[in-house]
Amino acid sequence: LMFAKTAAVSERIHEQVRDRQLEKEYVCRVEGEFPTEEVTCKEPILVVSYKVGVCRVDARGKPCETVFQRLSYNGHSSVVRCRPLTGRTHQIRVHLQFLGHPILNDPIYNSVAWGPSRGRGGHIPKTDEELLRDLVAEHQAKQSLDVLDLCEGDLSPGLIGSTAPSSELGKDHLGELAASAQKMDGAVEAAPQVLDTMALAPEKATETDVVNQEIDPLCEECRLVRQDPLPQDLVMFLHALRYKGPGFEYFSPMPAWAQDDWQE
Repeated sequence: LMFAKTAAVSERIHEQVRDRQLEKEYVCRVEGEFPTEEVTCKEPILVVSYKVGVCRVDARGKPCETVFQRLSYNGHSSVVRCRPLTGRTHQIRVHLQFLGHPILNDPIYNSVAWGPSRGRGGHIPKTDEELLRDLVAEHQAKQSLDVLDLCEGDLSPGLIGSTAPSSELGKDHLGELAASAQKMDGAVEAAPQVLDTMALAPEKATETDVVNQEIDPLCEECRLVRQDPLPQDLVMFLHALRYKGPGFEYFSPMPAWAQDDWQE
């Protein structure tokens, strides 16, 4: 993110972005061995859902262009320099998925919800509705709906409830995800309590009780104890490396995961 200190500078940067005068370079770590030669992807990108924040390559989408150059390969994953020449939502991530080299820890575009090929070549063996449902189901099982910028209250009946996951993300797989997520997070549910509902009636609760009450005894979520995520779980391997426009240039150092001695 860039923040201007004055309105005049803010307007000037906005004009540079609008007129495509701003050069941007990113670096990422992707799955597999990326080609050694420069790769240009011009596949159009369509927004599948603004609410969930998911896009995909589609002929009906807006024109896009990204230039990729491999910097290194460690036998398992590649560090790639990315130059987006347009500014579509999730452009780098979607183009890398299309090329078959999604970002190593991308929680959306490197997900099993896209099918066996994970969207390579634009092959997605399901409808947009099925895709969204499976993405939401996967992150519900992992207790990570925030990745999709969602909370439980945002979910419509079309995404949860009576609609079963598609065959690509069956119940057995969701059960495994839920079990592993619960084990990883150390979720522990407290023993059931016998609640006196009359004592919880609004007319009998004093103002002091409401202020001091930290846990709602009627809320199942309040009885779950979850560990905080690890630092590495909060970082995706996509980093803004350089921004350059008329009159200014910004560089940032290479992140640790892009170094040659980084180990997976």
